[in-house]
Amino acid sequence: MRTVEDILKELPPDLQRQVVRFAEFLRQERAPKKQKRLRMTWAGGLREYRDQYTALDLQEKALHWWGD
Repeated sequence: MRTVEDILKELPPDLQRQVVRFAEFLRQERAPKKQKRLRMTWAGGLREYRDQYTALDLQEKALHWWGD
């Protein structure tokens, strides 16, 4: 069976560059994605409603929105 290097050597330089770019694309697609750090900029954003709603109230409202 022929190797990729053997086939690559037979191609003209412009096609060799295309093959290399495609191989890099494939390698990047398979690379593990870098996890972004979770931002907590929303924390405390609903502070003024703390005394009006309980966690159970919010859960029931969410279930109503989802149609359950």
